[in-house]
Amino acid sequence: MERSPGEGPSPSPMDQPSAPSDPTDQPPAAHAKPDPGSGGQPAGPGAAGEALAVLTSFGRRLLVLIPVYLAGAVGLSVGFVLFGLALYLGWRRVRDEKERSLRAARQLLDDEEQLTAKTLYMSHRELPAWVSFPDVEKAEWLNKIVAQVWPFLGQYMEKLLAETVAPAVRGSNPHLQTFTFTRVELGEKPLRIIGVKVHPGQRKEQILLDLNISYVGDVQIDVEVKKYFCKAGVKGMQLHGVLRVILEPLIGDLPFVGAVSMFFIRRPTLDINWTGMTNLLDIPGLSSLSDTMIMDSIAAFLVLPNRLLVPLVPDLQDVAQLRSPLPRGIIRIHLLAARGLSSKDKYVKGLIEGKSDPYALVMVHEVPGQEIEVEVFDKDPDKDDFLGRMKLDVGKVLQASVLDDWFPLQGGQGQVHLRLEWLSLLSDAEKLEQVLQWNWGVSSRPDPPSAAILVVYLDRAQDLPLKKGNKEPNPMVQLSIQDVTQESKAVYSTNCPVWEEAFRFFLQDPQSQELDVQVKDDSRALTLGALTLPLARLLTAPELILDQWFQLSSSGPNSRLYMKLVMRILYLDSSEICFPTVPGCPGAWDVDSENPQRGSSVDAPPRPCHTTPDSQFGTEHVLRIHVLEAQDLIAKDRFLGGLVKGKSDPYVKLKLAGRSFRSHVVREDLNPRWNEVFEVIVTSVPGQELEVEVFDKDLDKDDFLGRCKVRLTTVLNSGFLDEWLTLEDVPSGRLHLRLERLTPRPTAAELEEVLQVNSLIQTQKSAELAAALLSIYMERAEDLPLRKGTKHLSPYATLTVGDSSHKTKTISQTSAPVWDESASFLIRKPHTESLELQVRGEGTGVLGSLSLPLSELLVADQLCLDRWFTLSSGQGQVLLRAQLGILVSQHSGVEAHSHSYSHSSSSLSEEPELSGGPPHITSSAPELRQRLTHVDSPLEAPAGPLGQVKLTLWYYSEERKLVSIVHGCRSLRQNGRDPPDPYVSLLLLPDKNRGTKRRTSQKKRTLSPEFNERFEWELPLDEAQRRKLDVSVKSNSSFMSRERELLGKVQLDLAETDLSQGVARWYDLMDNKDKGSS
Repeated sequence: MERSPGEGPSPSPMDQPSAPSDPTDQPPAAHAKPDPGSGGQPAGPGAAGEALAVLTSFGRRLLVLIPVYLAGAVGLSVGFVLFGLALYLGWRRVRDEKERSLRAARQLLDDEEQLTAKTLYMSHRELPAWVSFPDVEKAEWLNKIVAQVWPFLGQYMEKLLAETVAPAVRGSNPHLQTFTFTRVELGEKPLRIIGVKVHPGQRKEQILLDLNISYVGDVQIDVEVKKYFCKAGVKGMQLHGVLRVILEPLIGDLPFVGAVSMFFIRRPTLDINWTGMTNLLDIPGLSSLSDTMIMDSIAAFLVLPNRLLVPLVPDLQDVAQLRSPLPRGIIRIHLLAARGLSSKDKYVKGLIEGKSDPYALVMVHEVPGQEIEVEVFDKDPDKDDFLGRMKLDVGKVLQASVLDDWFPLQGGQGQVHLRLEWLSLLSDAEKLEQVLQWNWGVSSRPDPPSAAILVVYLDRAQDLPLKKGNKEPNPMVQLSIQDVTQESKAVYSTNCPVWEEAFRFFLQDPQSQELDVQVKDDSRALTLGALTLPLARLLTAPELILDQWFQLSSSGPNSRLYMKLVMRILYLDSSEICFPTVPGCPGAWDVDSENPQRGSSVDAPPRPCHTTPDSQFGTEHVLRIHVLEAQDLIAKDRFLGGLVKGKSDPYVKLKLAGRSFRSHVVREDLNPRWNEVFEVIVTSVPGQELEVEVFDKDLDKDDFLGRCKVRLTTVLNSGFLDEWLTLEDVPSGRLHLRLERLTPRPTAAELEEVLQVNSLIQTQKSAELAAALLSIYMERAEDLPLRKGTKHLSPYATLTVGDSSHKTKTISQTSAPVWDESASFLIRKPHTESLELQVRGEGTGVLGSLSLPLSELLVADQLCLDRWFTLSSGQGQVLLRAQLGILVSQHSGVEAHSHSYSHSSSSLSEEPELSGGPPHITSSAPELRQRLTHVDSPLEAPAGPLGQVKLTLWYYSEERKLVSIVHGCRSLRQNGRDPPDPYVSLLLLPDKNRGTKRRTSQKKRTLSPEFNERFEWELPLDEAQRRKLDVSVKSNSSFMSRERELLGKVQLDLAETDLSQGVARWYDLMDNKDKGSS
């Protein structure tokens, strides 16, 4: 907007394009090329011209009536005609609006000087030199240059499209082999540069400009696919935006600039006027969609972070790095909270005011003068309501390093709380451990904070394998780190492609992550080569840079890939940052009080004395799934070619929390009874479902009998669910499930009762029920020993309880690994089981081990141990938390109470209450309230001469079963030189057939065997009370003999036994003639 004081008012070519008074200011081709529409000939006599115009108008109206005639001839409804008319009117309206917009924009640009003068109440003369903008200059001289060059730029574009773009389009698809550009004209209206802003003081080796461009042109580009008689094109276009131009590197030789980089700071605005077949894109709805798709294509290579690079000198180095330079720093944004937001939800037509469902969008505009923008919205089913926005200059974050404040929202009310941190990029790994240590204490969703950034400059490949038929491949590259994958462009018809692209990855832990590179054909079906690179290699490289050829695997013998990998550690250089501690855990960090900068992120953190798990640790539940029975299943078995209808052999599949379970098969039954119990560890993550499917077992493929689902939230909230569920996707059938949530309790007072209840409700077909849940948090290890011949360790840990195990991740090249992992185990016998831990090195074997008996947890405070444990090797320690929770069932049909050393029964009103609340009566068996008594008393009578057997007898009325649990024997008689091999045989008299006979396993050479085996008989209670239970303890006479030696027996009259008590008692063994007693 500056003018020299002595200049005259000579108009510029843009202001008056057709004025011939100043030919030096006119484009050379502006008047040399005649208008094709005029043809350069006179119109002819006036009468003939009028007649031709009348005939043309009449012909156009006649063409409009042709679709109406065709619709009537075919017999279509008048609705089709009206729909077509409405579509045409809508297209015409959009078309006219675009033409009006183009005309208005052209008029504004043509008369800009006069309009500006009128606005400022000045005469028609140029503005004086002292009128200027402080930051943005109006460079009219640059517009004059562009106007002079514009026709020649049109010639270059015509040559580029015809010789480069058109062959590429024809080669990309067989259907486009006749594609051609029939007309390429940039028109007479050149691009205008509204303002220029130069950014001083950025870097000495670069020049940085911002050009505010506006193009309202009469461009006309027509294309044609002759094979399909298809024509399309563009006639008129608007483009407005800020174009960043970077001249770098500056060199000491002509042309002084090595390359020019260009990109739009933000997405430019675009409006296109289509012609030919693309006229359809002006239909309402398609118009905005087409413009958006084109803008997406432009943004893919010309909007930040993408940029267009034009090298000006040959053999320019680091082309990819110029396309994607390393950032100056990284901003970590913590979106914490908001307050005082406006209420947008209304009810009863606005009479009742609700609240809002706020969420925020965080945007960072990556330019100097960069801004962080936060927009807050209220989530609604239809359209989200705007609650306000705030903007913050990135330069303030750079100055403050850490900015933690409440920021007011504009366009609304309220404030938003942000914490912003400027992370510097370090070119060495010295501070990596400190960064990782700090990140472990930062809660971040959905991803953990990053410790480093990796930039991969993909340059080229050589000698890639050919496709079948010795055809050249179209190679592209997929680069992956964990679950983040990025793809390069495809280079067509070559086995030595050049990409010159850059990719950025944020890394959570560079010590353990890997870069996976796949070179593939553009169809993604053929792999041309692969490479797996541990990022730990970069940590030992100079300046964290690898710049070399990499040999590809699963490829040709000479196939290789050239890449440059640059890693930078993200470091928060602020002594005010303190390491977080666990809430409610004083002394979570053992800090030396003499250290003046304790807890800072600059110095090495102190060694913690306790673990710091996240808030979700130890919050798991155990879901006990009791699959009872089914009814009215459909029959799937067919015989004699389907003539004879059979039944089904059903079984149940369950899926939950990544685990699968399967029941046993019930043969030929449409009303099967499984009575199996499964247990699975679950969390409170919403959206989980228990998936249940019923199948018919067949020799070839099992037939589907139905499915049902149960939302896990329903069970976790209520604690218990006992329902008949209708099977879906089948004509009939329903399934009876009983689900119970077991919440671990940090007390061992009820453990014996839990074990007793589990033994009573244990079913024959199910595994032993869990009595406790063990949660392990494996945080870290230190001072692990180095094996001979090894320089570095890559340790991992394995945790084993019984037949369940968990393996941690492997931490590369460190003797002080930090795993930060948790695992949970179901515990059936806490008194006897133990946690076995091994720390192993990748390729170096066992570095140390630890055996932690769970009995130590039973006597610990809150059943929890949280400390350093020394490994058995004598070198190395591990920091872990082991936490045990007892699983108490409230809906088992048995209510457990501890009456130690007492055999007396009291009334229900005298029974002590369970801890934490009044006695609970289950909905499934409200009449059943049992007491479990412990009869192991120091006052009990000594064992008889033949020893004793310990039994529990109980009638499970809900299942209509007689249950007997054989716990064990003691003080058995030894007849020979060696101890016997005892087992227990049970027989329900008076029947002596195999249907009522049960037998335990055999124990070798012991006088006090432990069995703990459960047996069941299905029969009514009144029938059970008419029976006698014959219990015999036997031993094999010899290896070769089938004879059994009777060690003792006892016969119990069930009519005289209280089957409702469920009491474990010792019974004296007698010989074959006597009757046992307790």
